[in-house]
Amino acid sequence: MYIFTEPELKQYIQLNLEAINIVEEGFTKLANNQVEMPPIMRIDLHDQNGEVDVKTAYVKEKDMFAIKISSGFFNNYQLGLPSGNGMMILMSTQTGVPQAILLDNGYLTEVRTAAAGAIASKYLSKKHVTTVGVIGAGSQARFQVRALKLVRDFSKVLVYARSTDRAKKYAQDMSLELGVEVKVVDSAEVVVRNSDTVITTTPVTEPIIKAEWLHPGLHITAMGSDAEHKQELEAKVLARADKLVCDKKEQCARLGELHHALNQRIVTDNSPIIELGQLTSKEVRGRENDEQITVCDLTGTGVQDTAIALFAYNEMVKRNAGWNVENKTLSLKN
Repeated sequence: MYIFTEPELKQYIQLNLEAINIVEEGFTKLANNQVEMPPIMRIDLHDQNGEVDVKTAYVKEKDMFAIKISSGFFNNYQLGLPSGNGMMILMSTQTGVPQAILLDNGYLTEVRTAAAGAIASKYLSKKHVTTVGVIGAGSQARFQVRALKLVRDFSKVLVYARSTDRAKKYAQDMSLELGVEVKVVDSAEVVVRNSDTVITTTPVTEPIIKAEWLHPGLHITAMGSDAEHKQELEAKVLARADKLVCDKKEQCARLGELHHALNQRIVTDNSPIIELGQLTSKEVRGRENDEQITVCDLTGTGVQDTAIALFAYNEMVKRNAGWNVENKTLSLKN
């Protein structure tokens, strides 16, 4: 069995077009019924502002599948720690024997989540994007914009976060990294009204985007709501969308922005809701003109985890990285 550590994984596994394509293939297989994916298991630690999720998926004809344990503890920034953490285990699909432990501390989750955001924008954003809006200034806000830069060229980023200091730090860092203007603004409304594409990356429980701010040509990728109590978009936002897309409809109806719109009966089960895999498989067209308003609700799927874990495993083994732990019989003596 192999053990791979975070520094090794960061050295060899990058957020690039290859990683995005791997995750896109996973969504296509999900749409084509080539994936077994159970509901997410989650435990909430409300008194600590934290949660732990367990996600998994078996992709048919693959020799391994991933089980991921990921945590989000959203007060960690006060301790100088990232909010996300976790690990993945790869299991043999033939024997059930563990094949690898990926001690990534949430890094691979960051990569695969950002990849999904890039895929959403690839099919739903306008071809020519000038200004990108970001709500939130944590690690995923950084990963999402890095990923978006791989599929859309843009020259300006507007960022809003509850912490002005974190927003300023984000602007400074991302401006240097991407070579674009990054400006801190004082409200989510300014972000939405002045952006072509908006990405929301927060764990908030009250909507921060209102339907009245939407404008023709806008695309929104909302990836912060992955639990029943979270909500970034006013439910009417989903009703205003010309194309409403989910990573997995059934899952979003339970955990995502769609959950709130359905509960308020602003969107119904009969509404035309598209799954991301229907776009990647070309079953359904994405954006059709520059006037449409599009929204993608991302809750994070097990197929993304298996896709990125298998990609990481193959890349690491190819480079002889990691520890190869041989099975040994241990005898305990009194």
